[in-house]
Amino acid sequence: MDEIFRDHYAGVLAWLIRVTGDFGVAEEALQEACMVAVRQWPRDGLPNNPAGWLAVVARNRALDAIRGDRSRAAREQAVNSSSKSYSDDFEIEDERLRLIFTCCHPALSLDIRVALTLRTAGGLSTPDIARAFLVPEATLAQRLVRAKRKIRAARIPYEVPTPDRLAERLDGVLAVLYLIFNEGYAASSGSTLVRSDLCDEALRLTRMLSTLMPAESEVRALFALMLLTNSRRPARVDEHGEPILLGDQDRGGWDETAIRLGLAELDQAARHAEPGRYFIQAAIAAEHALAVDAEATNWARIARLYRTLMRIAPSPVIELNRLVAIAMAEGPELAYAGLAPLAEPLEHYAYFHATRAELLRRLGQRAEAIDAFSRAIELEQNEVQRASLQRAITALRASADTDAPTAAFHDVRL
Repeated sequence: MDEIFRDHYAGVLAWLIRVTGDFGVAEEALQEACMVAVRQWPRDGLPNNPAGWLAVVARNRALDAIRGDRSRAAREQAVNSSSKSYSDDFEIEDERLRLIFTCCHPALSLDIRVALTLRTAGGLSTPDIARAFLVPEATLAQRLVRAKRKIRAARIPYEVPTPDRLAERLDGVLAVLYLIFNEGYAASSGSTLVRSDLCDEALRLTRMLSTLMPAESEVRALFALMLLTNSRRPARVDEHGEPILLGDQDRGGWDETAIRLGLAELDQAARHAEPGRYFIQAAIAAEHALAVDAEATNWARIARLYRTLMRIAPSPVIELNRLVAIAMAEGPELAYAGLAPLAEPLEHYAYFHATRAELLRRLGQRAEAIDAFSRAIELEQNEVQRASLQRAITALRASADTDAPTAAFHDVRL
């Protein structure tokens, strides 16, 4: 039952939002429908069309909520006059991308439209999204509430944009797809390192978008980035589900077909326009894919690419990744010196403290490294990563070998 809800929730919610024009009403109605399903399906059996069943029940709940509010009379009429059923009006496989475009309304700020879309259509929870934006969960929840109020007060229409209006929403759509893949490739919480369902869905949607808008270089670049990064997925965990360091991965286990496709998409992206943020990140992923082994990785070029990326789309996380590349190319001293400006913006980011710990370890400051690893464990919400960081502390306490690998420089988020 949980799998059915996960597969159909976003699709039904999208349909309800478009029918009712109200995020709050749609969400509450669908939650009530799910509660009814939990009670009835075990007793009566699974319906032939679970998504359609949820849509009908939720639509009726939405009508009940709207009828009690005279200001929503027009919306009640719209819901009642909707002649199409859920199955007629909404094919989940095709509609998901349309839903993302619909939610990425330009009347909202980019961050808010991306966050709201991730919550509505992306399969991410509020805590997941808060971690992606490096803000407290309560802060993000408040922003989402304010955004929904603005949508309702300003009567922002939730409708699929016409083809000539797709480009104005593209930045938000690309950010949504990027973050869905990111959460799948390195889950920010839970008991597994990888959420394959999110990776696969992000790849599917981005492939569709690439077909829809083949001349948009950043669309093809994002698809290339996902393909090249996802090629490593089969080799990044062992048989017990434990993470394998990027440098320790068996590159023979990388998906060669995905690498070839990713490099071809990157080549196509290079022909259309000036490189953007996703093109640069795809070029970084290509450096890993093209290296015959870990020692052959051109970390100096990766550091230069990150420097270019900082000019295009500056962020403390990108700078942190640049410092990791510098550490690999030139040693830990220069990289560690660059961490100081990142301490405040990344104070609650586990990977910052894990990176700091790894650099301290390489500099021979074992006690300080253990403290930094401990701070990373406090912040890390993924059980697999927490266990890996704890093993790093255990290994550090047991050995004076400062060249031994630890958990810090994992094959982590993009």
